[in-house]
This record gives sequence, C-alpha cells and structure tokens, in this order.
Amino acid sequence: MEPLEIKLTQTLKQIQPVDAKAMELARKRWDSIAKPLHSLGLLEDAITAIAGIQRTAQVTLSKKCVAAFCADNGVVAQGVTQSGQEVTAIVTENFCSGQTSVCAMARATGADIIPVDIGVARDVHGKGLRIHKIAYGTADITEGPAMTREQAADAILYGIELVGELKKEGYRLIATGEMGIGNTTTSSAILSVLLNRPVVDMTGRGAGLSTDGLHRKIAAIEKAIQTNHPNPEDPMDVLHKVGGLDIAGLVGVFLGGALENIPIVIDGVISAAAAFTAMKFCPTAADYWIAAHVSKEPAGKIVLDALGKKPMLTCEMCLGEGTGAVAAFPILDVANAVYTEMSTFSQIDMDNYEPLD
Repeated sequence: MEPLEIKLTQTLKQIQPVDAKAMELARKRWDSIAKPLHSLGLLEDAITAIAGIQRTAQVTLSKKCVAAFCADNGVVAQGVTQSGQEVTAIVTENFCSGQTSVCAMARATGADIIPVDIGVARDVHGKGLRIHKIAYGTADITEGPAMTREQAADAILYGIELVGELKKEGYRLIATGEMGIGNTTTSSAILSVLLNRPVVDMTGRGAGLSTDGLHRKIAAIEKAIQTNHPNPEDPMDVLHKVGGLDIAGLVGVFLGGALENIPIVIDGVISAAAAFTAMKFCPTAADYWIAAHVSKEPAGKIVLDALGKKPMLTCEMCLGEGTGAVAAFPILDVANAVYTEMSTFSQIDMDNYEPLD
C-alpha cells in the first residue's frame, strides 16, 4: 500500500458514529413544539440528523459554503461531451468572479463559494481559488487508469483537509459542488461498477448530449470498464481507474465531514457518486450527509436509494456546480428557525399532541 493510502486508512479510523443522544434530544424538542407531530417531515429529520452530526441539540447553520472541486477528464477525447475541455477552466475562473449559476444562488442564500483547482487542464487564477493541482487533468479512461492510486489518495486526503480548514474558518454547513467537462461520464462509470448495474442504466445525457453522443458515452464507459477491470470491492481501485480528480476530492469532503462533525449536503449525481464511493471507504460516514435533491440523470434516484437517502427536493435539476445543494439551504434555514424559535405546548398552555396509530 502506498504511503498516502496508509495515511488515509489511519485517518478513517478516527471517524465516530453520530451522537445518538443529541438526536434524541432533537426529536424530543420537535415533539414539544406547538404544531402537529412530525408535520415538517423530512425537514425535521434533517435537523435531527444535523444535531447528531454537530453533537449538540443546539443546531447552528450560521455560516454555509459550497466546496466546488474543478478538474478535467481525459475521456472527453472520446466525444462524450457537447463542449470542449477548455470550458472547465473558464467556469473555474467564473466561480472566482461570481459569474456562475451556483454563485448567484449562493448570494441569494447567504452562502460562500470555495472553488478548488484539483486538476484543471491549464493553470487558472482568481479570487479565493484554492489550488491543490494533482495533475493537469486525468488520462483517458478508455485507454488505461485515470490516475494512480497515490494521486487518488492525495485528492481524498486534500478533501478531508479542506473540511478541517473550513471548520476553522467558521463554516458549519458545506455543500458539495464540482466542475469538470466529462464528469458525468466518470461518475456513471464509478456507479456502474460499484452498484453492479448496466452502463446504459446509469448513463444520461449530461450537459445536453445528442442521441449519438449518448451512445458514444455509453460505449466509452463500457470500454473503460473492460480495459481497466476495476474491482468493485476496492473503492480506491475503482476511483483511480475510472474516476476523476474532482470526484476523488469530493470523496474526501464527505469523509472530512464525518471526521470534523460537519454536515455535508449532497448535490446531484456526480456528488452522489462521490458520496457512494466515500461510503464504500467508511460506511459510518454516511450518517453525516444530507441529500438535497434527486438529479434528473438516470442514476440520480438509484444512487440515493443505495445511499439510503431521501431528497428534500424533486425539481428535475441536473445543472451541477452544487446548485441543487444550495437550493436546499433555505429549506434547512426555515426548518431550523421553527426548531429553535417556536414555542412549546407547555409555554402556550396547550396539551401536547399524542402520537396515533
């Protein structure tokens, strides 16, 4: 095992289960609030889960951000995308200048954008950009592994490290985002292997492929799997052979959330692919994640079901960047407002609701 893999293994041993006592206190708080029992449904569940993650029934969501990992994918050489690889760099720099969809949404929700260059094919610059460039894009997965195991481990460890940094900066809720032309191809490849599902079932049109383009994409993924023979029992093997640096970094963010007691909000199918890979590394970590929405991509619902997650939103979104996750921020805020501000039955001299069969 490579040195960074050893370090990752040692790090994952530090992850503990969420705090069951804090969750029980949160449930009791919800049941004491002067409203019908469980009437906010999944919103109550989300705040209760966050109480367990933060290890306190005093839930705080005061400072939020989107960690947007940016990297290029060599598989674009196979004609699996509508746009060229150069778009990754352009959008990465637009994250820094606030000129992307998720930037507008983040401003509206009071969240910050944390762009990360973990593998863009050219040097990029901009305000607030964090740089941990492991490679100038990955290799073409139809011809061999996307990256080495050591590079994949490096990306995961950086994602974990970033969560620790963001926690020190005061962030208490982190959404996952990404930018990388070709990354619906790599995410579909990962999920096809890890879920043992046919490639055609896990592959969609991404950012607007034609039918011919979709067929090329499916063929490229099938060839990548045949070429690399990724081992579904070894998530690192799958990730380094048919994944991407952006996804690997997000795997680290999901694991880092569990290590640092920070709730991580899952965006669309690419983030969900990273989450599922992270769960393969450490099943305990999955309790630290919240599903924002179900992606319109074919694999969207499949992977959330495999994660055991129910999405708060069903909007047929598939934009990426973290947009779906940010769309859930206001919902979490209003749920927490009810949780923290509402009077209890006893405070308004009213009999509690009783649970019925």
